[in-house]
Amino acid sequence: MLSTAQLTREPLVRNAGLFMTSPELAAREEAVGLPPRTLYFRGRTAVLGDPSPGVVAAVIGIFPEWLVEAALVRAFPADRAIDAYLGACWDWSRNHHAGTPEPARFAELAFTVVDGAEASALPLFRGWREAARPDDAPAALGHALMVLRELRGGLHFAALRAVGLGVTQAVALDPGGGRGRLLRTGWRPEDAEALLASVADRPDLAARWRQAEQLTDDRFDDALAALTDAERAEFADRLRAL
Repeated sequence: MLSTAQLTREPLVRNAGLFMTSPELAAREEAVGLPPRTLYFRGRTAVLGDPSPGVVAAVIGIFPEWLVEAALVRAFPADRAIDAYLGACWDWSRNHHAGTPEPARFAELAFTVVDGAEASALPLFRGWREAARPDDAPAALGHALMVLRELRGGLHFAALRAVGLGVTQAVALDPGGGRGRLLRTGWRPEDAEALLASVADRPDLAARWRQAEQLTDDRFDDALAALTDAERAEFADRLRAL
């Protein structure tokens, strides 16, 4: 049987990240005077203060550092970046979760996991867990899922490093990633091809990637243990229904 972490992996990662490339985020970006496609980089990592492009590239993991250097507006204050990024998350959630059945109950389950999780070595997760939360249920649900996504993402990056893989190597090895995802996240074609060739020459890396996936699921299941068996089943059903 698939664990709750395995059952919820795809809907959590996909749904909780949709606001990051949404019209709602673009509108918040324009409202605060940031150039197009820059709020994601400044906003998502603003809970760390004023990190350098190298730190942002390392924490997010997927984008090439040259792109982060071009897109990171460090002069924009961290508190305003947090407000704008959260505002985009809440705007998107109000527009898309208003019809979700019992969003307050769904958010309650998600926040139970968020608040009970061990946060050491997971800086983005810890930072967003401490951020202000909205009062209305649709926005609270989107907020909770965003923070859970940071939890799972941080656990995944830790698992990759534990088995000796870099994040970009994992993207190249992932059957759902590969060349297409590298190009969508700003990689130059020649750099993407070089990365793909480097992992193709190492057949052991695919086994390491599968091991990291399992480790991520195991550790996320540990966090989900904050819920009862019945609550975990309910949480999975609600998330898969989104």
